[in-house]
Amino acid sequence: MAVLHGVRPDVLPRLPILMQFAAEHIGSCYGAFASDYRVLTEANLRCAEEFGIDQLNTMSDPYRETAGFGAPIEFPRDGVPICLKPPLEDDLDLANLPRPDPLQAPRMRDRIEAVRAYKAQAGDRFSIMGWVEGPAAEAADLRGVSNFFVDLLDDPAYASALMARCVETAIDFARPQVAAGADTIGIGDAVASQVSPKVYESLILPHEHRLVAALHGMNVYVRLHICGNIRHLLPGISTLGLDIVDIDHMVSLAEARRALGPKVVLAGNVDPVACVMRGTPEGVAAAIRGCYAEAGDPFMINAGCEIPASTPPPNLGALCRPIAPA
Repeated sequence: MAVLHGVRPDVLPRLPILMQFAAEHIGSCYGAFASDYRVLTEANLRCAEEFGIDQLNTMSDPYRETAGFGAPIEFPRDGVPICLKPPLEDDLDLANLPRPDPLQAPRMRDRIEAVRAYKAQAGDRFSIMGWVEGPAAEAADLRGVSNFFVDLLDDPAYASALMARCVETAIDFARPQVAAGADTIGIGDAVASQVSPKVYESLILPHEHRLVAALHGMNVYVRLHICGNIRHLLPGISTLGLDIVDIDHMVSLAEARRALGPKVVLAGNVDPVACVMRGTPEGVAAAIRGCYAEAGDPFMINAGCEIPASTPPPNLGALCRPIAPA
C-alpha cells in the first residue's frame, strides 16, 4: 500500500503468481486448487507465510466466468482445467447467452469464497487480489480463440458486442469480490498480446477502459496481466490509468517505464523458466536486483508470469528475499 500511495516502503512488495506450485507445496494438486477455494487459500496462505509474499491471489484458470456462462469444465488432476465446449462455438446468438449470477454460479461463487476466507484468516496482514477475465480473454473463451480472432477481422461489430457482454459480467463478478475483502482486482487479458496495435486500440482497449473505470469506481486498485510480448500494446495500455502492470520477461522494463510513465507500478519481470525454475538462488536474486535497477520506482517484485510447479523452493525464496527500496 505504501508503494501504491507513493510512500517509501520498508521493503519492495513481493507478489509472485502461484498456482500449481502452491498446490503441490502443500501436498495437493492443481485440480483441487482450481475447484475448491479451501485448497487455493490454504496453499497461497502457507506460501505467503513461508516465502514472504505480500499479496494473496485468487488466480487458478481462465474459466470461472466461462463456467458461469454454461460451459462444461473438466479438472485434470495435474493440469490446467479444460473447457470442453465454448458456449458460442457453434451458436453465435448473444441472445441465447445467459448472464451469470456470481453468487449462484458455482465456480464464480468459489472465488468469492476464497476472498472471504483470506479476509477471515489473514485480516489486513496481506493485500488480497480478486480476479476477473478481461474482455478479449473472456470473449475468446466463449467463442474459442481461433473463432474470436476471425470475428475481430470479419465481424468487428459482433466481437465488440460480445466483449461488452464480457465486461458486464466482469463488473458483476468483481463487485462481490470487493465486498468480501479484495483491495485489488486483477484483470487477465492475455489473448490481447496476439493482436495488432490497431485491433487492440480500436476494438479491445475501449472495453478495457470501461472495465478499469468501473473497478476504480469500487475503490480498489487494478492490476493488469497480459502475459507475452506486449511491447506493441504499451501505448494503448498507458491510457488505462492502471495501478499495477505485470511485465513479462521478453519486454524491456525500461521500455515499459518510458511508455507507461512514472506513476504506474511495474511488476516483473524475471524469466520464470530460464531463471526462476532452472537457475540458482544467487542468479534469481541478482536478476531481481537488475529488474529493479531497470524499472526504477514504483516497482513490485514478480516473475514474468506464473512460478512453474517444479521451481526449487530456494529459488522462490530468493525471488521473495526482502529488498530495501533505492
